[in-house]
Amino acid sequence: MLALALPAGLSAQSPQCQFRGTPEALTERPSPLDSVLISLGGREAKLCYGRPTVRGRAMIGGQVPYGTPWEMGANEPTTLHLPFPARIGSVDLAPGSYSLYAIPGADDWTVVVNGNPDRWGVPISAEVRAADLGSFSVTPQVSARPVETLSFSFRPNGPSSGALVYEWERLTFSIPVVRR
Repeated sequence: MLALALPAGLSAQSPQCQFRGTPEALTERPSPLDSVLISLGGREAKLCYGRPTVRGRAMIGGQVPYGTPWEMGANEPTTLHLPFPARIGSVDLAPGSYSLYAIPGADDWTVVVNGNPDRWGVPISAEVRAADLGSFSVTPQVSARPVETLSFSFRPNGPSSGALVYEWERLTFSIPVVRR
């Protein structure tokens, strides 16, 4: 889904993704664009991201070195658009738009919530990190099957909670999401 920028005060409608470029240029990118709806308590939030593909490369721990901040996608930052207050991992957020990035490690990852959804994906510089709002740890599990193209999905756990599920290469982890 391609759309214009979402204003800071989100409406009751489903949030729209913001991707830079003409619709024609966006369809020509090697990493397809995607989004995931997060339905909680009768409202919808949205995660927007680019979907890089492995293509025979070692990505996490290779092209994406351990200990280096990474946008958890391709091109634009991975963005979360919330029309309601929520807790992502252990970070409490007001309604608004945020970017997410990760610092992968060999055993655990740090997922960071950043207050600037309008930045470019990488590099994640000291200037970008100055807008960090909080972070939390996740422990990836080895998945039963390889996932060629990065994917996020949403798994509800009840009317007001669920998890964003990350899958890529042979790694998967969940990010808890709770509507407050």
